[in-house]
Amino acid sequence: MWTRGLTGREVPTYCELMTISHIKLLSVPVTDQDRALSFYVEALGFDLVADNAMGPDQRWVQVAPKGADTSITLVTWLPTMPAGSLKGLVLETDDLDGDVVALTGRGVPIDGGIQDEPWGRYVTFDDPDGNGIVLQATARG
Repeated sequence: MWTRGLTGREVPTYCELMTISHIKLLSVPVTDQDRALSFYVEALGFDLVADNAMGPDQRWVQVAPKGADTSITLVTWLPTMPAGSLKGLVLETDDLDGDVVALTGRGVPIDGGIQDEPWGRYVTFDDPDGNGIVLQATARG
């Protein structure tokens, strides 16, 4: 059977049965898991969720913002994702000004300072491998 989807296209009815509820994990490509782990835990304040061996030459390193449902894994083994290739990892904060002070105090360069937009405020910076991060405070209202 077919039905009309949100875009107006005909789609099979089984497409309406999807039960995806949230994003669980995002892989961030890095060259050095220890250096990346230090950055995400010490500079960004993330919690270490897991650091486990995956065979003789690989590790599963997983971190997450405190209390978050979504976490990231710091990967070195995905050939189609070279270190530094992730752009646009967006993190939300309730205190952008305070977090920018904390980040710069921890040696994280913030290029361009705080940017103001109608939807909120944000800064951009990179992790040690050049993966692009956006730290934003969405406008309330």
